Amino acid sequence: MAGWWRALPRAAQRYPWPTNVLLYAGLFSAGDALQQRLRGGPADWRQTRRVATLAVTFHANFNYVWLRVLERALPGRAPRVVLTKVLCDQLFGGPIALSAFYVGMSILQEKDDVLLDLKQKFWNTYKHSNQVFPYSRQVCTGLLYS
Repeated sequence: MAGWWRALPRAAQRYPWPTNVLLYAGLFSAGDALQQRLRGGPADWRQTRRVATLAVTFHANFNYVWLRVLERALPGRAPRVVLTKVLCDQLFGGPIALSAFYVGMSILQEKDDVLLDLKQKFWNTYKHSNQVFPYSRQVCTGLLYS
């Protein structure tokens, strides 16, 4: 385990995009499985597979490119620059990613109205994510990107 843990940063530097995709798939899948476990129901591995599919096909790639675009457009780690990146991420990147999640999951679940979940859940989710994620994104943007 210790050897694998040390190899991860090297892999991330050498192959950043594939590493990003694999990490997103793992984190999204783990998050879905944990949510199911906390709700107390039986594990729905088809649901977890759909979440992982969405993470691999859209979210990992979108966030990889989006954060690089932000860094090129707003280079630096000064507090004002970091806050501007966070604001841009929350105003533009967040709604795109959130919309893609709800529509993508509806498509993968073969729902008749693929926009229904988006219409019903978008604003509440967006509102709550803006209460938590800006702080974590600010830390990540300020520490990881230079």
